[in-house]
Amino acid sequence: MVTAGAHGSRASGGSAAFFDLDKTIIARSSTLAFSRAFFEGGLITRRSALRSAYAQFVFGRSGADHERMEKMRAYLSQLSAGWSVDTVREIVAETLHTIVDPMVYDEAVGLIEEHRAAARDVVIVSTSGSEVVEPIGEMLGVDHVIATRMVVEDGRYTGEIAFYAFGPHKAEAIRALAAEHGYDLAASFGYSDSETDIPMLEVVGHPHVVNPDRALRRQATARGWPVLRFTTPVALRRRLGIRPRPRQLAVLVVVAATAGGVVVWQVQHRRRMA
Repeated sequence: MVTAGAHGSRASGGSAAFFDLDKTIIARSSTLAFSRAFFEGGLITRRSALRSAYAQFVFGRSGADHERMEKMRAYLSQLSAGWSVDTVREIVAETLHTIVDPMVYDEAVGLIEEHRAAARDVVIVSTSGSEVVEPIGEMLGVDHVIATRMVVEDGRYTGEIAFYAFGPHKAEAIRALAAEHGYDLAASFGYSDSETDIPMLEVVGHPHVVNPDRALRRQATARGWPVLRFTTPVALRRRLGIRPRPRQLAVLVVVAATAGGVVVWQVQHRRRMA
């Protein structure tokens, strides 16, 4: 359930900053955001893609309480049964920047940079699947990722969940990571948008709510937790100086060459038909 990020962990001890992902670092559901890419990759039907798009709309408008998250968990678990793990990873790798770049909050990236400058480990704690969260964490340069993990047999998902990073399970995973790396949780920071992450925020000494739903805003007011508003998307590749991976460049070259060949064929075909 916990993996190292692009930079690996710093020396043991000190404090850490724990970030929820959806609507905290990025503006939408990270898993549902890939529904179109999964459709184009042949993993889901058009009907499932449209259903995911509707779920994305509902998530964006009203957030996700416990009941909605449970419905989403059951739906996505059933949907992913039989998918090839390698295919999912390839689709995410090839479309990551196109999909995620426009959704990342500039304010979140700034906070991540501030915590890293203060020698704190940065950890993403997300209910989304590790296949989606880990590449995002690598792109952002975080130290660890805590995410939902599916059961895999013979390279394919069974539809069962090995670890569900949701609600109190997030808090348990944070405590375990802190024990492993010697984090002082009383000196650590937490950021989330949803009332379902109250257990996660209660674990750290410096909880913050980001674009909170109404229930979490009430809790923040009652407990005196700072409320942050993130509104500005950022072109992450330009800001961080990220260049496409060689694999992505190869894909772009192939696509461009194929498109060029189609255009040439169309011109020649029209001339023959004239």
